Amino acid sequence: MSSAISVRQLTKTYEEGPAGTLALRGIDLDVSAGELLMLMGPSGSGKTTLLSIMGCILTATSGSVQVAGKEIVGLREKDLPAIRLEHIGFVFQGFNLFPTLTAGENVELMLDLKGISGAKAKKRALELLEQVGLGGKYGSFPADMSGGQKQRVAIARALAGEPAIILADEPTAALDSHTGRTVMEMMSELAHTRGRAVVIVTHDSRVVSFADRIVRIEDGMIATSVASETVPAGLLAKTQPQAAMSLV
Repeated sequence: MSSAISVRQLTKTYEEGPAGTLALRGIDLDVSAGELLMLMGPSGSGKTTLLSIMGCILTATSGSVQVAGKEIVGLREKDLPAIRLEHIGFVFQGFNLFPTLTAGENVELMLDLKGISGAKAKKRALELLEQVGLGGKYGSFPADMSGGQKQRVAIARALAGEPAIILADEPTAALDSHTGRTVMEMMSELAHTRGRAVVIVTHDSRVVSFADRIVRIEDGMIATSVASETVPAGLLAKTQPQAAMSLV
């Protein structure tokens, strides 16, 4: 499989206080197309910082990060949004939907950024909502949807730009077990059927068995990187998914 993200000797220092805080300490990591990788570890270990740098939200202090073969370390901050728009889709714990826009309009917002508008954008938004099982929710506002439905709208919006890379920060943390499993089945399909590179930051042990690989970060460094089948059976026994559901 080809490498969608390649990280070498990555460091990040937050310049706070006289000495600053070293959040990442020489990270090396590759993420392949078609792979679902989970970043796990204690709070404050650097997981979200790493995800944010790979996603062109934060800048690195040193090292190399290549996204779809393009080096992003050293780019000006104003150049990062174009890389993000072209290659990356985000899914967040808090959904990050605009409350005054309908589900369809939230998806169309991303399409507009890609230069697609009008009837074409509406048709594509409807198609994406159908893919995540929300074809009847085009006109619904976030306040009228469940947490699981809002997360699926967020996934549809992330897919609107046809990104090669999906980055998700705690996408199941606010969801019950059944809904979280459904969201993870979608993430798994994006990786294994549609060939996306999917990286998920999570503390949720219920979803461990969906990973192809689990990378544990501690104190800004990679402590372990293992295939999911080598995770202790006692943990996986608690997190086995039900039979896969279709996106539609």
